[in-house]
Amino acid sequence: MFSMRRILPRGLFAAAAALAMVAASPAVMAACLLGMVERAPHNMVATAIIEPHRLDFAAATPAAKGAVNVTFIGHSSFLIETPQGASAVTDYNGVHTPPFAPDIVTMNFSHETHYTDEIQDGVKQVLRGWKPGGGMARHDVRYRDLRVFNLPTNIGEYGDMGTNHNSIFVFEISNLCIAHIGHLHHELTRDQLLALGRIDVLFVPIDGSSTMTHEQAIAVIKQISPRLIIPMHFGFFGAADAFFERAKEHWAIKSHPGSKLEVRRDTLPRRTEVLFLQGGGTF
Repeated sequence: MFSMRRILPRGLFAAAAALAMVAASPAVMAACLLGMVERAPHNMVATAIIEPHRLDFAAATPAAKGAVNVTFIGHSSFLIETPQGASAVTDYNGVHTPPFAPDIVTMNFSHETHYTDEIQDGVKQVLRGWKPGGGMARHDVRYRDLRVFNLPTNIGEYGDMGTNHNSIFVFEISNLCIAHIGHLHHELTRDQLLALGRIDVLFVPIDGSSTMTHEQAIAVIKQISPRLIIPMHFGFFGAADAFFERAKEHWAIKSHPGSKLEVRRDTLPRRTEVLFLQGGGTF
C-alpha cells in the first residue's frame, strides 16, 4: 500500500493528516498562447490595461528570463512572479500573503479562507471570482509580462443562472498558461474548456469534500490535460492520502523539497505529473 508519507515530509503529512479530454484545436491553443487581450475569448471583458510606468510600488523579485516562479504560500494561495517583476497571489485571504504587496490578487470564492476585504497597501488590482450583488464576474488584465483572465464557474449554483460563485483564473507568463481552479464544484462543459484554452500548470483542490470529490477532481484534470498538476487545499484529515491512492493510477506523483518552484516550458514533464509543494503556512 502506497502512502503520502513516502512522498511528503513528516510535517506536511501531519498538516494534511475528466470526462473525455477536448481535442487541442488551434482556437483552444490561442486562448492563452497569444497573450493578447483583444484576442481573448468572447465571454471575457477587459477590466483594466495597467500602465507599468504609472506605478511605482516595489514589485516581486523577478523570475529568470523565460521562466515563472511559483511559491505555495498555503491553503490555496500561490505567489506567482514573472521575469519583468510582476507578481500575483491567488486566493488572497489576508493570511497567506508574501512580505510585500503583490501587483495583482485574485479571489476565487467568497469564503473567508479564500478572500478578504482587507487589502495590503500597494496592491494594484483586485480580481474577485464572483460579482458582488449578482451577475457574472469578467476580468482580463495585463501588467508588464503578466496576463490574468477568468472563466466563471459554479453558475446557477444557488438558483440564479445569471450569477457565478467561483472563477478559474488563468495566468499567462513566459509562454506558459497556469490555471487556478479555485472552489470549483463541477466538471467543465465543452464551451468552458474552449474558453479556458491550453493549460500547462494546474492548481487543483484535493480536499475531496468541500470542493469536489476526488473522482470529480481527477475527471476535471483529465478534461484540462495539463502537463503539471500542483495540489492545494488539502488541510483535511486524510485528504492527501486519499487523493494519492486514486491519482497514482493515472499519473506519476512527486514531491518538491521546498515551497518555491521555477517553471519553464522546456522543463515541463513530457507526461503529466502531480507535484506536491511544501506549503509556507497553514493548510
